[in-house]
Amino acid sequence: MRRSVRDALTRVYERRLARALVGADIPRHVGVIMDGNRRWARSIGLEDVAHGHRRGASKIVDLLGWCDDAGVQVVTLFMLSTDNLRRPEPELSALLRIIEDVAVDLSGPGRRWKVNAVGAPEVLPPETVAVLKQAEEDTRDRPGATVNLAVGYGGRREIADAVRSLLAEHAARGTSLEDLVDVLEVEHIAEHLYTRGQPDCDLVIRTSGEQRISGFLLWQTANAEFHFTDVYWPDFRRVDFLRALRDYSARHRRFGE
Repeated sequence: MRRSVRDALTRVYERRLARALVGADIPRHVGVIMDGNRRWARSIGLEDVAHGHRRGASKIVDLLGWCDDAGVQVVTLFMLSTDNLRRPEPELSALLRIIEDVAVDLSGPGRRWKVNAVGAPEVLPPETVAVLKQAEEDTRDRPGATVNLAVGYGGRREIADAVRSLLAEHAARGTSLEDLVDVLEVEHIAEHLYTRGQPDCDLVIRTSGEQRISGFLLWQTANAEFHFTDVYWPDFRRVDFLRALRDYSARHRRFGE
């Protein structure tokens, strides 16, 4: 009985939040650090943390639907960092299979999203890379929002890869290092990021109570707003998402001015 009352009150509050966001400033690009899967599993007495990863993966389609309803154009999901590759092999293997299943689901028939893998494919197993590439190919011409799957991703590595790509491009053109130094601008590096051609991230949401960015989109979040919530990712609800949008819309973004 208490739960049903609580759920009813939550729905009322959720509708109130949604009404308050009508006409509000909505982020074009939302990044989500989906943290707390393992702690969620342990909190309910599960030894196998893969259950937490699976439960977290099941929330992704819900999140993307909420983003579609709000008018978000780009969503970047932090699914596996380069640091996560040091996790025990059984957990890592299970997590990679779950990520592959997510990519297949998001690119399946009836889905509208454009899937884009961001990260360093050379650090991932070939089978995972193949699944991600196939998802990109299958969704290339779809009309919906872009969904970046950050897999094997590290913010510092992305910037280093962008610089390497820039140097290689100019070397192929015959540009001398001295000439490149004279003309190099911030925008030239941005053109070689994994997210090139996309708007920078406006809002980053991190679940589980941690208040750090763990190397997520270091370049793209230079002017982003951050929203931290104590909710573990598998328990993240639409009302939690709407709270993040409400907080974002209430902030005055100065961009250094």
